[in-house]
Amino acid sequence: MKLIRSSRFVLSLGTIGFLIYIVGASTPSTPQAQGRSDAAVAAAANFVQGEVLVQYRVGTSEAAKQRARGRIAAEAIELISPAADRRDGKGDLELARVPAGLSVAAAVRGLQADASIEFAEPNFVYEHQVISDDPYYTNGSLWGMYGPTTSPSNQFGSQAAAAWTAGHIGSSTVYVGVIDEGIQYTHPDLDANVWTNPFDPVNGIDDDGNGYVDDVHGWDFDRNDNSIYDGGSRGTLDDHGTHVSGTIGGEGGNGTGVAGVNWNVTLISGKFLGRRGGTTANAVKAVNYFTDLKARHGLDIVALSNSWGGGGFSQALLDAIVGAANAQILFVAAAGNGGSDQVGDNNDVVASYPSNYNTTAGAGYDSVIAVAAITSSGGLASFSNYGKTTVDLGAPGVGVWSTTAFNTYSSYSGTSMATPHVSGAAALYAATHGERGDTLKSAILAAVTPTASLNGKTVTGGRLNASGF
Repeated sequence: MKLIRSSRFVLSLGTIGFLIYIVGASTPSTPQAQGRSDAAVAAAANFVQGEVLVQYRVGTSEAAKQRARGRIAAEAIELISPAADRRDGKGDLELARVPAGLSVAAAVRGLQADASIEFAEPNFVYEHQVISDDPYYTNGSLWGMYGPTTSPSNQFGSQAAAAWTAGHIGSSTVYVGVIDEGIQYTHPDLDANVWTNPFDPVNGIDDDGNGYVDDVHGWDFDRNDNSIYDGGSRGTLDDHGTHVSGTIGGEGGNGTGVAGVNWNVTLISGKFLGRRGGTTANAVKAVNYFTDLKARHGLDIVALSNSWGGGGFSQALLDAIVGAANAQILFVAAAGNGGSDQVGDNNDVVASYPSNYNTTAGAGYDSVIAVAAITSSGGLASFSNYGKTTVDLGAPGVGVWSTTAFNTYSSYSGTSMATPHVSGAAALYAATHGERGDTLKSAILAAVTPTASLNGKTVTGGRLNASGF
């Protein structure tokens, strides 16, 4: 059984002896296994009535399995872990149905009397009771993760914390590409969630043939090397990329720093912003890099997070974004920080790229999600761009604490900070649902909470609700 780091499982157990059996017993000959009573098993209320997990010994034949099941008239439901797929040298693990009228405790005893069975046990139900114990969360600083029912609470937060309480903390099998500055992949709140490329080990050879030698954690398109974290002068390089990464996937429940929208996720760096900003050419290469990774290796890259803007319309960049859209990768983009009460704030009037790109003509749907910034009191941030037809929703973007370079934490504001809340929400939803691409975007927008300050200023008229999927 794989335990997910940073989750807290609540399991009601009737006796200490029963707990010892579940955790430590390997054969039915242990005193705990032989001496257990029906009452002790029944006291462990959190298991599926009428089902047991059965671990067969290595080499057990089908005839022997049928004989063992026949002891209690059990019926095989599903082969959970075939011996052929296991690396621990054990036999088949099977889920079996117990006949009506036979208690789970009695079924366990009856099955373990057969020599072909290593152990049998209830099919337990685990209930998550998850809340971050990370200092910036508990001290009230991480308002962007809160919701009206969380503790601490803020009704204008993303409600990611409510999703955690429901057991949704993300998955390492879901990937987000961070097109930005680099990421401090050694940061104590990020190191477990940054990708290490299994297809191209560090050996000076482009093993996977994608044109990037030893792209261990991604690629630096600004300097054209594999070092996605360059540090440099404190606060001047890779802070921004590290900050947005922490909002998407800061490690939660580890008692350190912050918690991201996802406690578990895999972040890949497509660094293209350097000391002098970034270029269209490098932005195109970064987008294409992620599309190729998904096509070449089947990585479940669900979104690209883009907290940057400027420049004019680029067909080359749009073509790259369309390519990603056709690979079912969303492009989440900052609406822009135009300033207060200026025509330039309205993206319907003056386009802001890349958030104003639309992939419908090339991909059949618009993969771009444009994000405005809101304050902790629910107002549209004074600096945030908006657009009734071009900006999709709002998200927390003022006073956002997250990871920064040199193992630090900082509070930033901007549509740059709102964007990763939405990128993270896309990954959070994808971890528990099959939707990708257009249907994933639709789910995010359909779940928004109506917000007065965004009415007439965004497509949805609402703010991100990561608990509403």
